[in-house]
Amino acid sequence: MFINESMTPEVSIIIVSWNGRNHLEACLSSIADQREVNIETILVDNGSTDQTVEFVQEKFPWVRLVCLESNRGFAGGNNAGACEARGQYLVFLNNDTVVEPGWLRALQDGLNESHGFVMSTSRIVYMHDPSRIDSAGDGMTRAGGAFKRLHGYPVADALESCEVFGACGGACLIVKSVFDELGGFDEDFFLSHEDVDLSYRARLLGYRCRYVSNAVVRHHSSATLGRGSRLAIFHSQRNLEWVYFKNTPLFLLFWTLPSHFIYNLVATVHFTRLGFLGTFLSAKINAFFGFRQILRKRFVVQRSRKLSVRTLLRFLEPRWLSLKLREEYFDQSLRRDSFQ
Repeated sequence: MFINESMTPEVSIIIVSWNGRNHLEACLSSIADQREVNIETILVDNGSTDQTVEFVQEKFPWVRLVCLESNRGFAGGNNAGACEARGQYLVFLNNDTVVEPGWLRALQDGLNESHGFVMSTSRIVYMHDPSRIDSAGDGMTRAGGAFKRLHGYPVADALESCEVFGACGGACLIVKSVFDELGGFDEDFFLSHEDVDLSYRARLLGYRCRYVSNAVVRHHSSATLGRGSRLAIFHSQRNLEWVYFKNTPLFLLFWTLPSHFIYNLVATVHFTRLGFLGTFLSAKINAFFGFRQILRKRFVVQRSRKLSVRTLLRFLEPRWLSLKLREEYFDQSLRRDSFQ
């Protein structure tokens, strides 16, 4: 259900696009099929050169456009959209997705603000194989690495809604006042892990996130960046350091530093084998030179922390090696399939 300009929307759906015109017709058409919720749809164009703006103006005049002069990444683009949003709830949605009927109402029903559930995250499945999970929420390991929950698992393993560490930014909902309280996405991240960082900061303030199994979204995996691209590897490997050192409480930081070091050693071997050692090392060097700014942010985050270390530990996955090996094996199978 859509609204006119004189009405206040219940939900603001924000989509960031950079040269993603070829995905937008399917994405926006699926949003048009959502019912029972008053929504506004905001498309943030990150300086595209593929006539995205003209296409949307012609085909989807009900979409509000926010046109940026340059590419501000996922974080900056979504923050720009949130500044224009009028809804009580914000939904962040990738442009290379198709949402199923009832998706938005299910996400809303996953909230329970009186019990701290101010975020909800979707069951994201693959466009080419909807029987497989891309993400059932975000997780964080005790070694300081993030992961997509149930990545690569069959849908049958993801039918139960439950509390999870955090929301996958590709298709999630958050109370706008909480998003504003958190200061939005950290724009220094540009892209990758900004959703994990936002979820971690929310968790430290005592907020909670629910995975909603019947909020189903189909997704073209890594359509913008490409699987295994140097850009994706650089930002993910740099930003995971910033998430870890910015948000991990001091006691946990010292306790988990040895495993974080081993995590990076394993990653070094992995990216060397793939031919991306230079990109990997460049990311770590860049992360190091950004530490002064990260430490300033860390002071703010830790000063306002309300969650106990004991409670936080319940949501940090200890079995990081087997998890990451399985995740990488599945992603390699996707890469092989994409070249066949």
